Amino acid sequence: MSKFRYPVDTDLFAEIRQQGKVYVDKTGLMCDIISKYKYVFLARPRRFGKSLLCNTLKAYFQGQKELFEGLKVAELETEWKKYPVLHFDMSEMRNCTDIKDMRDVLSAMLEYYETAYGTQKRIDDFGKRFSQLIRHIYESLGTQVVIIFDEYDTPLMRNLYNKEMLEELRSLLRGFYQTVKLDGAYLRFVFITGVTKFSQVSIFSELNNLMQISMEDEYSGICGITQRELDTVLRPCVEEYAEALKITTEEAYALLKKNYDGYHFSPNSEDVYAPFSLLRALDGKSTRHYWFETGTMTALIEHLKHYPIINALQFDGVVVNDDEFNISCESSPTPVPLLYQSGYLTIDSYNALLDCYTLHFPNLEVRQGMIRGLMPLVLNRNLSENNSLTRRMAAAIFESNLPAALQALRAYIAKIPYDIITRKDWDESESREGFYKMLFYMVFSLLNSIVDTEVKSILGRADVVIQTKTHIFVLELKVDDTVDNALAQIDDKGYAIPYEADGREVIKCGVSISSEARNITHWRITDATGAILNEEKF
Repeated sequence: MSKFRYPVDTDLFAEIRQQGKVYVDKTGLMCDIISKYKYVFLARPRRFGKSLLCNTLKAYFQGQKELFEGLKVAELETEWKKYPVLHFDMSEMRNCTDIKDMRDVLSAMLEYYETAYGTQKRIDDFGKRFSQLIRHIYESLGTQVVIIFDEYDTPLMRNLYNKEMLEELRSLLRGFYQTVKLDGAYLRFVFITGVTKFSQVSIFSELNNLMQISMEDEYSGICGITQRELDTVLRPCVEEYAEALKITTEEAYALLKKNYDGYHFSPNSEDVYAPFSLLRALDGKSTRHYWFETGTMTALIEHLKHYPIINALQFDGVVVNDDEFNISCESSPTPVPLLYQSGYLTIDSYNALLDCYTLHFPNLEVRQGMIRGLMPLVLNRNLSENNSLTRRMAAAIFESNLPAALQALRAYIAKIPYDIITRKDWDESESREGFYKMLFYMVFSLLNSIVDTEVKSILGRADVVIQTKTHIFVLELKVDDTVDNALAQIDDKGYAIPYEADGREVIKCGVSISSEARNITHWRITDATGAILNEEKF
């Protein structure tokens, strides 16, 4: 029985505090933002704590002092002045199928506050109606109004490739959102959250005083759980987690880091964990992958269908400039903006001299989920077949039987339909090589949940390095090239050198794939000295 109650089923700040659930104090950063700015925008991936932050702000501005006892804000705040708060959760429009449904939902949101504050709908135009509500509240209560828009872009992202609907939505929302600029004198604070940055859509064109804190170093940890917070506030939770799994606390930290850490949202960002997945893991005493239980993978696949899907995984390690974060998703030639803003890629490093960022998958959970979601689409193989391959290859590798693992992979490749990429693409050598490189990447990445696997990165290490308790396997793939060149590259680039003093037996393997035969045609497995242990030609 856990000593801790985790907020895995709620983002309501009042409920979390009243029921004594685990809460990581972000109120110091919250107060800092409120003291500095009037109009604030924050972009973060879904399930990253934006709604909890919105609800915390709502409770603060409503003067619910008792909820903040023991938190940083209690030391900073002396007045606890109450303000009327208009809180709009735009994700309520996610399931609307036409513009009428969206107008009805938006109208219901306004009607709720119109009833609460004793005003009546006199205008059909949403912007003017919203303005009428704000002014009525200000005049009747004699105090400024606080406005919170949570997940502002949900309806837009749901219709990203429906041009007619997208334009209608922009027209509908433009006047509604921009009211906060026109009625600025009546407002105390405006907070807007979303996945995509506001510059991607023209609905905020007049709101030129909106402060973006999305990539500010000092606010990089305002959502999510930072490494510092996990090491301090949540350490007792990690210790309980370790005890339940019968591992050391240090091993527990390493396990959580590998699976749920790795997010960075600014050039010098704090190290941030995905809060939904981390808290679910601590609560369930497991290392399951929770990110894709929320349905985000389905939405991503729908978006990726509008790009060359064969290249979808090649953006792990992509280098982008600062302005590329703001490119409109629907007009971008690559899915990079979408992948970054949705949390599938994150900042790995920043080069200040060139003002560019290197992006990577943040952790094992996201990489595994991405690959499991893409494999059926890219390779036209179902989830059961993919899982079966992973189990067979892992079992063989645990027994140090690399040939059996490669045989399983070869049989899998043989069943991939020939028409999954077009003849035109196949005639281009880069497409053929890219396809098999991606195939290797996907298959061996899936093994990472069972064995310790590294897959080739932009830094140029070996295509695959697999570590078991007794062996380290270093593999290099060549398409329409020889195993001699593959093995030579392992030696020339020194891919095996980092493991020479490890104590485990180092095995090197060169694999050759023929694009004409569309399969593995040759492999050679050697020991660290180059002596051949196994060789197969087909």
